[in-house]
Amino acid sequence: MSEFSTTDQQTLDGTVQASGAPLFDDKGYTSFAWLQTMDMTPYDFPYINQLLVQGYRSWLQQSDGISWINEQDTAVFNFTGVRLTGREEDDDEDLGLVERCCLSREIEVSQRKLRDGSLGFVYMVPILCRNHQREPFAALRFTRSAQYVFTEQDALLAAALHFRSCFYSKFEYIFMEDILGVQNRSSREGRRRSILFQIVKRLHDKIDVEGVLDEVFDSIAYFFPHVDITLYMSQDRHSRNPQVKPLLLHERDEDICVLAFMKGQMTVNETVGTQNEVTEIGIPLRGKQGVYGVFHMILPSGSDSMKKVDVELIAMMADTAGTAFENAKLLEQSNVLIHELRLINELVQRLNQSLKLNEVFEFAMQELLQMFMADFCCIMQLDQEENYYKVTSSNVESIRLHSYPRDEGFAGLMRKTGEPVIVSDYRKEGKISSKFMDLTNSLSLMAVPMKTSGTPRGVILLSSKRPNFFSYDNYKMLQMLAPHIGLAVTNAMLHAEVRRLANMDMLTGLYVRHYVDQCIQQHQEKDFCGSLILVDIDQFKQVNDTYGHQTGDEILKNVSDIIRSTTRDEDVCARWGGEELAIYLPQLGVQQALQFAEKIRYRVQHETKPRVTVSCGIAEWNWMDEQINMESLFYKADMALYEAKNEGRNRIVCD
Repeated sequence: MSEFSTTDQQTLDGTVQASGAPLFDDKGYTSFAWLQTMDMTPYDFPYINQLLVQGYRSWLQQSDGISWINEQDTAVFNFTGVRLTGREEDDDEDLGLVERCCLSREIEVSQRKLRDGSLGFVYMVPILCRNHQREPFAALRFTRSAQYVFTEQDALLAAALHFRSCFYSKFEYIFMEDILGVQNRSSREGRRRSILFQIVKRLHDKIDVEGVLDEVFDSIAYFFPHVDITLYMSQDRHSRNPQVKPLLLHERDEDICVLAFMKGQMTVNETVGTQNEVTEIGIPLRGKQGVYGVFHMILPSGSDSMKKVDVELIAMMADTAGTAFENAKLLEQSNVLIHELRLINELVQRLNQSLKLNEVFEFAMQELLQMFMADFCCIMQLDQEENYYKVTSSNVESIRLHSYPRDEGFAGLMRKTGEPVIVSDYRKEGKISSKFMDLTNSLSLMAVPMKTSGTPRGVILLSSKRPNFFSYDNYKMLQMLAPHIGLAVTNAMLHAEVRRLANMDMLTGLYVRHYVDQCIQQHQEKDFCGSLILVDIDQFKQVNDTYGHQTGDEILKNVSDIIRSTTRDEDVCARWGGEELAIYLPQLGVQQALQFAEKIRYRVQHETKPRVTVSCGIAEWNWMDEQINMESLFYKADMALYEAKNEGRNRIVCD
């Protein structure tokens, strides 16, 4: 709760005394002697008719008991001769009488026939200013019948002076009221500025958005506890304060909040003519960069409800709050940007620590789930040749390693448009059918394409079971992360390709010998058995000498293709050296290896042109061998191959 001084509260509750000095001192009225020197000028005469009427009423009231001073026998005229109140007689004669008495500044007497038909006397007494020029500003008329004529005019002069005294009493009261009002407004303005200064200081001491909004609500509630206030925010912001709600323009039509937001000005709507009058005020929360929301105030019912609220002060508080809110918002955005850059830097560093494609995909999936607090994640890679998407990583086990057509779902939409997608509620916005969303029962989705140098590499899908879960900041953040993940994937793919090429024989497309050595060592550490087939093309030198080395290369590639198509995917086929080829068969014994070798021998004999034959040597190992190593396995296979050569070629020998 904001704390302000009691004096500041009194300033808003009522009127304060214009001066700190007492109205009366030891000398009585001498403190206000200056007031008796104040007087009118001829420029004021056209505006004193109401004061003349009030002075006349007061004069009659104070003269109660004097028989000849009453409303039936008297009247008052202004300086132009217009009767303002009192007894009505002949206007033309009264006008001339007023003109004469104002010119002479003396009492003018006229004997004439009165309106009731009787003969009487009319006395017109000028009312003079009390300044040194003694300007006449009114006239007082006395009407008497002929039998009650005034023999002495002193009584008339005394009555006129009494009337002037009553008039100046009203004049001085209004004059003092104006002075006190000006001084009160000046004091009130000073107090208001003091209050506003305290509020501004408190608001700008806050460096967070929630703190600024809480301070505004507390300050208004402290000074105006009877006001119901709500802040409708136009931005995508979730506040813990229940008085902060979203401003949905498409749902509110043209109400007071929308008008205040669109115009950027305070709007007041007073409901008149109903039994329970309600006054609504919309005050925009405005900064230099735009309008962020609208304070919606509902005043209590009653015709004087607006008098209880210093709307101007609240408007100034709202302007100050708008500036403080904007500053806090900019600071918050800066901190978010710094946080995002730090996350991107850390993610990129950790992604680049691994050059294994599977590890990159798995790490990216885990980091995205944690960063955006999503329920499900799916990363799919686009196969450019086969034109399909393959799920490379996902926490949904049922879709791991599955393939999907490139034109289906949100991945297909992004492949066509190249633009990211955000879905707030899949049930309401179900224009696109997605197997991923249906399988996970998700409602919110963020999907971005992974591109490298403009080339599509895949897509990232993040979903949540709750609607409206992802914010626009999350959406932008994922778009910034996607290129870095795509670059890490590209680097891992390039590294894998370089490694593949380094382990590959360029002529045959088979692995090189050192790669086979590594594979056999790894399998011997974890498997229980395995077989090695060494294949040698018979009389290959004669082929080169007869048909040339180019034909020899074609024969070598042809035999390699036969070997690759005959063996399994998990088998390792390599060029052992020259015209010798090697095949390692994990977890297969010598009898199974013999079947593969026979197929290879048969196909080579019947499918090569010019026709050649091959000799094969087979060796195996198992976990019961005394010595298990790669060298002994190769030695035994080589000896079997040597024996097949000596026995006439085009045959298979097992160790």
